[in-house]
Amino acid sequence: MIQWPLKVSEDILYDILAFIESFKNTFPEAEKWELIPAYNSLTLVTLSKSINFLSAKAAIEKVYTSRNKEIKIKRYLWKLPVCYDLEFGIDLEESAEALGLDIKDLVAKHTNRPYTVYGIGFLPGFMYLGGLPKELEINRRSSPRAKVLKGSVGLAAQQTGVYPQDSPGGWNIIGNCPIPIFNPNKEEPCFVNVGDRIEFYSISRAAYDLHKIEAEVGIFKPEKVALND
Repeated sequence: MIQWPLKVSEDILYDILAFIESFKNTFPEAEKWELIPAYNSLTLVTLSKSINFLSAKAAIEKVYTSRNKEIKIKRYLWKLPVCYDLEFGIDLEESAEALGLDIKDLVAKHTNRPYTVYGIGFLPGFMYLGGLPKELEINRRSSPRAKVLKGSVGLAAQQTGVYPQDSPGGWNIIGNCPIPIFNPNKEEPCFVNVGDRIEFYSISRAAYDLHKIEAEVGIFKPEKVALND
């Protein structure tokens, strides 16, 4: 594991992503390594049966010190629909009350900005999204649920995210996204990558039902915008 300064920073995240590109382009037998980025770390997993640690460490350090700092990373903004109906937002009323907001304001604040994907993990396709407005920061639930439904959109501390499968979970659930984030049957199971951005927009229950059907038959495509910054 390679660690950067222990803080949440887009500059650090993009430095990690630039290093990954340099690693793929210059490291000997880079295809034998799996690289897993997160907020301020990069885990490198070798698929070889054995390595010389000191030699590998020196080679990794060389890639970092000689990397191209101006390298451009392909990143995208994905716009995802969310239904904030109380049927789905099972913690919406309680969260709004705890935050001193009405439901309309909570939804407006949740949808008024893009979020950066700082990591994907916990579950395949679970995006850790940073950039939550301070007004929506709320503690995790004191008692996690045994089952949170697929597509549930939650809040926890300074993060928001979407549960890609049914699973246990302790985040505050405020809505549901009808678009599958992870599909193991596709060549690219997760269409989102670390460094991308996510922007949510509110939809009605009728639109939710329609988009869910469209997604199931493969005709719904989330809006995608290339980012060049």
